Amino acid sequence: MKVVISQPMFFPWVGMFEQIRLADVYVHYGDVQFSKGSFTNRVQIKTAQGIKWLTVPLQQVSLGQSIDEVRLDTRTDWRRQHLDQLKQAYATAPYRKDMLALVDSVYTQSHASIGHLSRHSMEVCCRYYGLDAGRRFVEVEQLGIAGASSQRVRDIVLAVGGTRYITGHGARNYLDHQLFEDAGIRVEYMDYEKRPYPQLHGEFTPYVSLLDLIANTGPAGIECICSGTSYWKDFLKNE
Repeated sequence: MKVVISQPMFFPWVGMFEQIRLADVYVHYGDVQFSKGSFTNRVQIKTAQGIKWLTVPLQQVSLGQSIDEVRLDTRTDWRRQHLDQLKQAYATAPYRKDMLALVDSVYTQSHASIGHLSRHSMEVCCRYYGLDAGRRFVEVEQLGIAGASSQRVRDIVLAVGGTRYITGHGARNYLDHQLFEDAGIRVEYMDYEKRPYPQLHGEFTPYVSLLDLIANTGPAGIECICSGTSYWKDFLKNE
């Protein structure tokens, strides 16, 4: 049983959906502390003027506040601003309408927090590519597991019946791999392929929102959500 645990991210890059595609169980990790500068409330897109950020403005964040507690700032019409940016950036993209309809379906709903908004943005992208089928999505709060760091992650994997834990590269700096080994859990890191696809506005970059993939390739983009994994010992050895 393959498990992925991740904080909600705002219309994230292809690599996040590659993790989801590999998972049997995906755990939304929204009760952890919000980190400024993360991808929880922002993402990059390509434009004729270069890489730009789509950023969701937030109310004042209190120290220690969790992702699911951080409220959206409603003083500006940032939704309209985002849609205008996307319309301009992808004016000639073949699947522009698909992408804009998907974003609009998120923006026409009300969201209690940035965690809920970002989670919804991921869910609609999963549905577009059929990634919602054949896997289980879990809210971490439903599991009632306390603790922190590697121990809590290990306990979450065990609670959902996991035997393989798949994670992104950032975990190499803090994950206690032996803790997982002792519990019979195999840790694997993403081996990002970063498969190129036709993009507007110059040289290809993989580090932009999945919205870019949708706008440029439509349903066929599922072929680019294709990376595999490496066993943690092999991954660290090759770092």
